[in-house]
Amino acid sequence: QVQLVESGGGLVQPGGSLRLSCAASGIIFDFYAMGWYRQAPGKQRELVASITGTSNTNYADSVKGRFTISRDNAKNTVYLQMNGLEPEDTAVYYCYGRRGINYWGQGTQVTVSS
Repeated sequence: QVQLVESGGGLVQPGGSLRLSCAASGIIFDFYAMGWYRQAPGKQRELVASITGTSNTNYADSVKGRFTISRDNAKNTVYLQMNGLEPEDTAVYYCYGRRGINYWGQGTQVTVSS
């Protein structure tokens, strides 16, 4: 049974930082591309960042220079370090794992507000 479990969301002030984690089980983690999507109220889900099994990364233009995705294959975990958070980053963040098909986590809420 495949499980992706996110953690690390919360409420933060503008300019602050959060680190999201996604722990995977039930897959051969090294073989999977991993990443993060987010969905804000009333908006479509959008890709935030992705990372291949060999740690090649890709970012949405809106987060380049502020967010960093990384993975620890020994811990079956992918991370999203978010710095310089803005109110526009408020959304539910979903972790995914992809190898032909997508597996999804349950989502974690990130709220950026003063």
